[in-house]
Amino acid sequence: MRFRDRKDAGQRLAEALRDLEPEARAGQVVVMGIPRGGVVVAYEVARAFQAPLDVVLSHKLGAPGNPELAIGAVAEDGTLWLDSLAIAELEVPPAYIEEEVRRQREELRRRAAIFRGARPPIPVEGRTVVVVDDGIATGATMRVSLRSLRNRGARRLMVAAPVAPPEMLPRVEAEADAVVVLYTPALFWAVGAFYEQFDQVPDEEVVALLEEAIAWGQK
Repeated sequence: MRFRDRKDAGQRLAEALRDLEPEARAGQVVVMGIPRGGVVVAYEVARAFQAPLDVVLSHKLGAPGNPELAIGAVAEDGTLWLDSLAIAELEVPPAYIEEEVRRQREELRRRAAIFRGARPPIPVEGRTVVVVDDGIATGATMRVSLRSLRNRGARRLMVAAPVAPPEMLPRVEAEADAVVVLYTPALFWAVGAFYEQFDQVPDEEVVALLEEAIAWGQK
């Protein structure tokens, strides 16, 4: 299975989530996109249900000398997830982790200012929250995002993604109440490999989509 682009993936996800319609009509559903690409997918899901759309901000913690290798992740509210096995195997010192957390939280504050401006995060307490990304690779940012939203009082957490490796599902299911993934290929090497078009998403596009969603009304 391949998706034409993120818009196509979002529309297919919305169809797979149709059981949410009664809750959405009652104003009990919030859609959260993981920037940047996940917001394009999330926009289509939110539009289908006329549900509020926001970003959930998190960032992986890179390993010493290899920033692409995740040893954990942090959310904008300070919620932390650490890969204890990777940290032990790489013998990562606590001082490095502390500094990496500080650095990434600073970056998350910068992103929040860009994406939301002066708007506060959309309230999630007591609501069903659908967390959307354009694909799940390591799962680090998804897992810490779910923990953050749980801490904020979400009643039910759903993960929705077009594609993810099958071995990732149990790890995400441990943090969520429901997981919807359209395609779980046995051979998984990169999220972009399952899209015909997978361009970088600029900050300006994320901001524009969030502003368009305001017109649906923040229920």
